[in-house]
Amino acid sequence: MERLRRWYAWFRRHGPRLRDLIFIGFSLLYTLAQAMSQGGAQSSITFVVGIAASLALWWRRKYPVAVTFVAIVAQATTMVFAPLGFALFTLAIRRRDTVLALTSLAAYAAYVLGYGPENGRNELAVLFVTGPFVVGLWVAAGAYIGARRDLMASLRDRAERAESERELRAEQARLGERARIAQEMHDVLAHKVSLIALHAGGLEVNPGVGPEKVESSAGLIRETARQAMEDLREVLGVLRTDVSADGADLAPVPAATDLSRLVDASRAAGVNVSARIELPAEVPAALGRTVYRIVQESLTNVHKHARGAATEVLVTPERQQIVVRVANLRPVASGALLPGSGAGLVGLRERVNLVGGALMAGPTVDGGWQVEARLPWTPAPPDPSAAPADPTAAQTGPAAAPEHGEAAADRPDETEGENKVAQ
Repeated sequence: MERLRRWYAWFRRHGPRLRDLIFIGFSLLYTLAQAMSQGGAQSSITFVVGIAASLALWWRRKYPVAVTFVAIVAQATTMVFAPLGFALFTLAIRRRDTVLALTSLAAYAAYVLGYGPENGRNELAVLFVTGPFVVGLWVAAGAYIGARRDLMASLRDRAERAESERELRAEQARLGERARIAQEMHDVLAHKVSLIALHAGGLEVNPGVGPEKVESSAGLIRETARQAMEDLREVLGVLRTDVSADGADLAPVPAATDLSRLVDASRAAGVNVSARIELPAEVPAALGRTVYRIVQESLTNVHKHARGAATEVLVTPERQQIVVRVANLRPVASGALLPGSGAGLVGLRERVNLVGGALMAGPTVDGGWQVEARLPWTPAPPDPSAAPADPTAAQTGPAAAPEHGEAAADRPDETEGENKVAQ
């Protein structure tokens, strides 16, 4: 089997030249037979011209048209048809156009002129009839092989292009997934790490606090670090290949219902946060996750760059859209606890754009900073067959006021004329 493979590889490498030698050898034999059938000076002419036309077949692939015309001349003068047949065969493989048609007509004329004088005028009719079949047989064979080669080359090229496009799409998908995971890790971990830095910074600037305060802050740092590790496991879970089928080892994706827990974590870190959250229960999950990430990233930036600044969180429906606004006053301390990566607001803008919303972020007139997002949302029409709801249960704003530290009814409406600079 190995010897057969080596023989096949050798034939693939030397096959074209081997076929050239076969064609030349057959043409020389045909020329010798044709010269021996003739007599006198014509025999010598046939022998010389036939040998020249046969040897010209060595260059049939490089100069197919020129070799074909040499064979046409040989056929017209000496009736040596073998070189002409092989030349037409090669030309038909290389090209199937007007040049082939004109060359075939010239070969047909050479066939008739070459055999006509020898057979007499009475045989011209037979030559006119058999000529197209003789010449056409070589042309048809070459055209079939050439068309088949072109088809195989086209299929091979299409397969290579499809393979390269598939690899390109796979690479783009991998890069997109890496970017998504990196953004998710930033959103998840930056908030927790900023809380840890805020707690540690409070102990650093207040070295005289009692042991109870130190113990409380250490417990908060430990709990926040544990949550950060759980969030990290959640994000990295998408990279695992041995995740169980039920996904029990992965934590659920944060949603809008976790906003209260998010605000409470910032309050526990010492940030003065007042919140008004009036998010309808029928908000889609994707939109709820976007709301959560906006509030999370905004509070993370407050922890990093505006420690000690009073912050206001507003999440409320307004004219078929959800308005998310997080604004903080001028920070009382300069400098940042953690360096910024510059990817937070960029990632938020991408998230908001994916749901068709708009994000505005920039300084306020009083020196603070504000992030505002408007996310499109169309509430479902009320069901007329449903029983009327309790009016007191629908007032989520005032009911949430004791939990978030501020009544919704006592807060003036926010104006839309504040200075918002996109970051």
